[in-house]
Amino acid sequence: MPQLKLTYFDFHGGRGEPARLAMHIGGIAFEDHRFAYPEFAELRKSTPFGQVPTLLVDGVMVTQSDAINRYVAKLAGVYPLDAYQALLCDEVMSVVEDAAVRLSPSFRMTGEAQKEARLALVSGPMPMYLKWLQSQLSAHGGEFFADNRLTVADLKVFVDVRGLNSGRLDHVPRDLVETVAPALNAHMQRIAALPAIQQYYAKFEVK
Repeated sequence: MPQLKLTYFDFHGGRGEPARLAMHIGGIAFEDHRFAYPEFAELRKSTPFGQVPTLLVDGVMVTQSDAINRYVAKLAGVYPLDAYQALLCDEVMSVVEDAAVRLSPSFRMTGEAQKEARLALVSGPMPMYLKWLQSQLSAHGGEFFADNRLTVADLKVFVDVRGLNSGRLDHVPRDLVETVAPALNAHMQRIAALPAIQQYYAKFEVK
C-alpha cells in the first residue's frame, strides 16, 4: 500500500472530505494533514495550482479533487469495477463539482455582492443540480447512485448536502434541499447512519 498524505482545510466538508471518508471506510492508512484557513496563503505556494486538496502518493503530489477521490475510492473498494457503473459514479461526482464551481466565487464576496450572487444561485442553478441528482438517485433504485452499493459518488453527494443543510452558507436557506429534492436529504441521513460514517465523525465529536 502506498504512503498517503491528504492535505485540506481543517473542517468537515468541502472537496477533501469525500476522500477522507472513503479512506476511513476502506481502512486505508493515510496522514490527514489539516490546516487552518490563515495558513492557506503560505501553503498554497507549494501546490501546482494554489489549490487544495492535494494527495501525496509515495511523495509524489497529485492535485484535482475528483482524481483523488477516484484513486482512493479504488483503494478503499468504494468505486465500481464495471465500466458503465463507474461512468454513472463519475457523472454524479462531476455534477456536484459543477455546482461547487458555480458557488465558489461567492466565497470571495462580502455584503450585498455575496447576497445577490447566492440568491441568484438559489433561484436557479442550485435547484437544477439538486433536482437532477434526485432524479438520478431515483432512476438507480433510490438508495445509491451507482452499482447498487455505497460508492464515492454517494460520499460526495453526502458531503455536499450536509454542507447545504449546515446553515454555514449565508443567504442559502437551510431547507433548500428539503424543499427541492427531499430524497437527497433522506439519502444523506442514510449515509450518516452508516456505522463507519458515525465512527468517523465520533472521532472528532462532530454532531
